[in-house]
Amino acid sequence: MKKLIIEGNKILKGEIKVSGAKNSVVALIPASILTSGKCIIKNVPNISDVQNLIEMMEYLGSEIKYIDDTIYIDNKNVRNETIGENFSKKMRASYYYMGSLLGKYGEAKISFPGGCVIGERPIDYHISGFEKLGSKVFIENGDTYSISAEKLVGADIIFKKASVGATLNIMFAAVKAEGTTNIINAAMEPEIKNVADFLISMGAKIDGAGTNKITIEGVQELGDGEITVLPDRIEAGTFAIMASLLGDKLTIKDVNKDHINALLKKLKESGVKVKSSKNDLIISKCDNLKSVNVKTDVYPAFPTDLGQPMSTFLTQCEGISIFEETIYENRMRHIKYLNEMGANIKLKDRIATIKGKTPLKGKEVEATDLRAGAAMLVAGMIADGITTITNIEHILRGYENIVEKLSKVGASIKLVDE
Repeated sequence: MKKLIIEGNKILKGEIKVSGAKNSVVALIPASILTSGKCIIKNVPNISDVQNLIEMMEYLGSEIKYIDDTIYIDNKNVRNETIGENFSKKMRASYYYMGSLLGKYGEAKISFPGGCVIGERPIDYHISGFEKLGSKVFIENGDTYSISAEKLVGADIIFKKASVGATLNIMFAAVKAEGTTNIINAAMEPEIKNVADFLISMGAKIDGAGTNKITIEGVQELGDGEITVLPDRIEAGTFAIMASLLGDKLTIKDVNKDHINALLKKLKESGVKVKSSKNDLIISKCDNLKSVNVKTDVYPAFPTDLGQPMSTFLTQCEGISIFEETIYENRMRHIKYLNEMGANIKLKDRIATIKGKTPLKGKEVEATDLRAGAAMLVAGMIADGITTITNIEHILRGYENIVEKLSKVGASIKLVDE
């Protein structure tokens, strides 16, 4: 069992670099299946989700080389295979093979996806979108999606609510479909455009990625592709939160500030001074933080993936803050651990009323999911004494070399394997 052990209240100074976006690369790798050619993906974070996806690609016959931060993919021998639960249960993003295999071969079989337990997370938008493109979808043996189409034909697909996963999966299925597909009320996250740019480099015809309407004109074949993974806005935001509590002119490098604008607005509203220089942020701790209210929603609103770390930040603000999670119903499981550490949080459904400022004390806590783990990481960094975080495999799924990065700027943190 791996654990993180943190001695809190260490000032952070120096430079910390943001890695490539986890939420982008987990879609870029499955997207490469759509071509039988070669692909290059640069600025790839070395996280467990990437390793799992490489294993899936090799299982499908792809030849992979992962050198430094670049993945080289050769799909000349790729074949269509069932993605079993030995792969799918490891991560939510395994479901992207639904769209990519369907788009390439006209059929896909994949066991139910796994990932963090943060709510229902249904994939009905994905399924209905595949059906509108001409697919038939069945559930085999109670645990495997079987999707097939004699021919994929473009259609207008309207989402009741924007969904990143569904937007990408329908994009994958539509790039080789006959005719034109319009995705209406599409997700607008930056990762969508990053993936679309990768497909366009292969020869796909996609317009409007990054807006709420994406138009895809089907093509018969795709060729070689190349892309650089954009900076991870969630990692950048997590570091910005830490710097606001512990920074001494901590420089966060390789940040796209526009992608974390909602977070920066809230930090500034609470009293944090944020300086920027090109693609860097320079942040120092603020000793007199004011309470602010935070409500998560789809991009460009405050991101759900930063909600949990932000709730830790709110425990250090004077007054009462309201934190509301609107995306996933089980994203409040970290609250009990914050309270055990000394926070004063009352929880009702998806709304947390946080009374601050409260000093936190080191405890043994659990990372119940990836971003809850980030919340515990922030809590341990600001707590008095020693904090031990268990179940850290969640954290390692999304934050590259987190121990090395934080240690380099002054944190007292170590990973132990018992």
